[in-house]
Amino acid sequence: MMNAFLGWKIPPLAIVADKAYGSAKIRQQIADEGALAVIPSKSNARKPTSHDKKLYAMRNIVERFFCKMKDMRRLATRFEKRAINFLSMVQLFAIRCWLN
Repeated sequence: MMNAFLGWKIPPLAIVADKAYGSAKIRQQIADEGALAVIPSKSNARKPTSHDKKLYAMRNIVERFFCKMKDMRRLATRFEKRAINFLSMVQLFAIRCWLN
């Protein structure tokens, strides 16, 4: 069960993932949690399923954020070993992205 695995206090309304997570088993687990699966079908799927294209397109924002974050060597290599220091660096990075 995903909730037990991810430890959500409040389950999400939707889970957005790429085609690699489009199996029926994963879709069923998401549905069992009461969330909407926003996962496009693979091109060779026997029974293609529909998904919210606008919501899936917003996934790009998150992908670009993590791509930029990997460019910051200090975060990518987890230079800061203490959790509070690492969190501070992530917050500084987020502020920097927001200002630019």
